[in-house]
Amino acid sequence: MSSKTETRLTPTSYIVLSLIAVSGEATPYELKSAMAAGIRDLWSLQHAQLYTEPARLAKAGLLRERQEEEGRRRKHYRITEKGRRALSDWLKEPPAELAELRDPGLLKLFFGADPKEIAETRLTLHEEKLAEYEELLRQGEGVAPVGPMLVVQAGLGHEREWVRFWSSILES
Repeated sequence: MSSKTETRLTPTSYIVLSLIAVSGEATPYELKSAMAAGIRDLWSLQHAQLYTEPARLAKAGLLRERQEEEGRRRKHYRITEKGRRALSDWLKEPPAELAELRDPGLLKLFFGADPKEIAETRLTLHEEKLAEYEELLRQGEGVAPVGPMLVVQAGLGHEREWVRFWSSILES
């Protein structure tokens, strides 16, 4: 494929390819459910992207599309060999950029909100999320694949730091 006609792959593309590779076959609705159950804390997507991106990837030959002939006529997607190669190449490439801090509490602090008022709510939210990660760790120890468990450990560290940060504002 020439570079003029090559499909540009985005993080959304790789999320879709990965979720379909893991499931074997999926509809856009099933992709939405998988996002909610697994990686919504890692990456946010508009639900509409999970309906448009598979069709785009199918057009590029990275997914194979099958539409039901009766009933709701849902579209089902399977990853192709070309899609597996693209996914494999992406997984091998270390990310060279840092994550954005897209925290509404920090944004409000930056623009002058009362730190203690913001901290009370933010602390509660991060304590709840920390408890979720601790439960995921308990449930997954010894049974979950290594990758997801490493992500849970990263989430634990992340939430512990947020709890420390917002607590320090309340204590000051």
